[in-house]
This record gives sequence, structure tokens and C-alpha cells, in this order.
Amino acid sequence: MLNTEITQGLEPRQLFHWFEEISRVPRGSYHEEKIADYLVGFAAARGLDCVRDEMNNVLITLPATPGRESDPPILFQGHTDMVCEKNADCTHDFETQGIELYIDGDWIRARGTTLGGDDGIAVAAMLALLDGACPSHPRYECLFTVQEEVGLNGAGAFDYSLVTARRMINMDSEELHRVIAGCAGGLRSDVTLTPEWEQPAGEMLRVDVSGLCGGHSGENINAGRANANAVLARILLSCMPAADYRLAAINGGAKDNAIPREAWALVCTADAAAFTAAAEGEGRRIAAELGRDDRAFCLTVNPSAAAGQVMSSLWTHRAAALAACTPNGVLEMSRNVPSLVEFSRNLGVIRTENGQVCYTFSSRSAYDSQLDASAAQLDALAALCGGTVRHHSRYPGWTYAKMSPVRDAYCAAFRRVTGEDAEIAVIHAGLECGLIRAKIPDMDMISVGPDIVDIHSPGERLSISSCRTFWQILLEIAG
Repeated sequence: MLNTEITQGLEPRQLFHWFEEISRVPRGSYHEEKIADYLVGFAAARGLDCVRDEMNNVLITLPATPGRESDPPILFQGHTDMVCEKNADCTHDFETQGIELYIDGDWIRARGTTLGGDDGIAVAAMLALLDGACPSHPRYECLFTVQEEVGLNGAGAFDYSLVTARRMINMDSEELHRVIAGCAGGLRSDVTLTPEWEQPAGEMLRVDVSGLCGGHSGENINAGRANANAVLARILLSCMPAADYRLAAINGGAKDNAIPREAWALVCTADAAAFTAAAEGEGRRIAAELGRDDRAFCLTVNPSAAAGQVMSSLWTHRAAALAACTPNGVLEMSRNVPSLVEFSRNLGVIRTENGQVCYTFSSRSAYDSQLDASAAQLDALAALCGGTVRHHSRYPGWTYAKMSPVRDAYCAAFRRVTGEDAEIAVIHAGLECGLIRAKIPDMDMISVGPDIVDIHSPGERLSISSCRTFWQILLEIAG
């Protein structure tokens, strides 16, 4: 039942109703079975053809209205999974609880967590279209994919022989005025160290980095935002000349495709005062360097309970150095497209568990050669530090097409609705469009969406007014 305290009275009601409905369904990456159940039930209730594969990708088809059977079909596409980030003091359970929405002026937000507008707005739009929002239309094929946020895995595994459309509208973009016509490819890399461990001797301290802004590791990689894992590692390296210490643990971040906002380490030292002074001094220098987005940066060093074991001196140095010395952030700008990031790397996650330290990197580039280079660099750095590497979840980029009827049609509709011209853009973030184009080379595609700010962070928010405009444009294209 619709929660009247949240979306009642918001227009377009069809779109916001379905966004609130799916927000009640847990749908974190790798846990899309409940939203797949919901979609299958939705299709069954309306007598629509529906295919669900083993990964929980779902394809729902709506036949053309009478007289439109010969019109070319349209594929609408978006992903059901969301990045599950929350504030440190938030007790939300993403596997069992839906998202708690609230309205803040022109924004829909979530309490203490990511909103899931990325890509819940696409899911809501497709459900509204399938529910009859457009009275006259060609055949719709609506593809709901999974595990997009962890490597575009669902789109890579789907059977595209089920798709008949050759024009496609992906709705996984976050700026109303931009029509995306190309994107970067990507690669995940897990670097694992297996340190030598020894008994602790000294006082245990916990070092916490918090208050950073974070954001999307593709779209926000050139926004000047600090990476909490890299900041913590820099602090740890800076303390080595001042105080001998051993690492017991280093942890930070939650998702490889999010710039980490928080990180922490446990250290054991015989000179707690010297270590603390060195860490706080480096923290002040870092604070003076940071931009406005990271003005809430905070470094704390506090006594902690004793750990069972600590890394040896050599492995302490290696564990800190790997995070501090691996190039992170923007690596190269495009030589052909002004202001476009061409090559980047994000150290999204560090975890110490089961006697190992694992670092998860996300590399992005439109060029396969640069992804190959990133893999080779990480192989070499891992070897120098005595570690191993596993590369996975690689996906292709999507190259710009000079001729695109679907892009032209969308831009014309945008002009009619807004009185303005849309911006055509190629982005550094990865989109499922690259994988789908690789599977269906003659697919004419674009990626669009309303305004969503600070995705992949608890500050994520969805613009109500831009949703209205986006919906008007979509109805023109869909009809």
C-alpha cells in the first residue's frame, strides 16, 4: 500500500508510486531475488510475458497497442540492485529492510542510507510504462538486470536472443540535461597480502579517518574528493619515522565503485604519544589540503582493546605502502575530449580478515590497452609487496556513434518539453550499454535519467522536478 506520508500528491503519480513501492523491497547487489520475485508477480498480475533467468535478470514484454504492431519495438533497460552504504550510526539492515524515504524540498532522500535512485528510478519508470502509462505505443521490452554495481554481471550473463528491439533507452544516468552516448570500460582487481603475524608488545591504538564526502568512483573521480583508504595509508606511512609500530588491522570502504568515506586501523606501539602526535600532525596537513566537499574530515587516535596478533615490521610496512603508493584517482585525462577523464583507479575497499589483507581496486578506461596496463601495474606492485592478484568483472566500453536515430529523437523530445538543447556526453563511468552493445552490435542506444546527486553515498537524493520533466520526455519517446 502506498505510504501517503511520502509520495501522495507528487506528480507524476505513476512514476513516484512505483519508486516508493520498489523502495520497500531489499535489493542490494547479490541479493536481488526479492525484487525479481516482485517483478515476476507484477507481470503475472497483468498477464505480461516474463522471463527470469538464473541470475534474477527479468525481461517483461508489453505488446504494442492495436495499430502499432508494425512499429519498431523499444528496449527500456535499468538495473534492480543498489549500492548499500549507510552512515556509521545507522542500524539499517539492507538484506531485510526497505529504504526509509523522506521529502526534503525538491528532493527525495533516505534516512541514513543510500536512496537507491541509482537505478530505482529506471525500475519505477519501466513499471509505470508496463502498467499502461502510455495509451498508444509500440512493443515494449523492459530488461531489469542485476549485479550492475559490482561489475555489470547481470547484463553480461543475459541471453540477448530474447531481445527483438534494436533501439534502446538505458535509464541509469543522473543528469537530466545530459544524453549519454558513450562510456568507459572497467576492471576489478583484488590484491591480497598474507602477512607474517606475531604477538603484540606495546599499547594498542585505533586510528579513524571519517567525515569525507565519498561518491561514485567514476563520475566523481575528478571532483577532488579524498579517498579515505589512501588518506589513512598516508598517515600510517608518515608515522613510521616517529614511532615504531605494528599493524593489527587496516579496514576501509564498503564498495569498490564508491570513493571510501571512512577507514580505520589498529596499531600497536611502545610510544603511543609519539605515534599520536605524528598522526595528528599529518592529519592537520591533510585537512589543509582538502577541498570543500571534504571539509568535515576528521582524524582521531584513541586507545583500543588489545589485538590477538600484529603484523611483523616488514609486513606492516608493506600493508601500509601498498595502499599509500598505488596510484589512485585520475591517472590520465582524455587527449581528445576536453575535461573527460580517460583513465582512473579507485582503491574502494581494504579488509583485514582471516589472517590476510585484501585491497579491492576499480580501474576504468575507454581503452582496453589502459585496462591491461592497470592490471600489469597492480601485478607488479603486488609482487613487490609479496602479494597475489585476482582480476575479474571486466566489461567493455561503449564507443560514440556518429549516427543515432534514437539519440536524435530523444534530443528533439527534450527540446519540445524544455525549450532547451540537451548536452551530448561521453562519461568515465561504466554502463551496461557497453556490454549490451557488445552482445547486439546494431543496437542504437542512449543513456538518460533525471537529476540524482551524491549516488553511492548516504547523501544520495533524487530531484522531484527533474523527474517530472524526464517523465514527460520519456512519454514522448515511448509513444
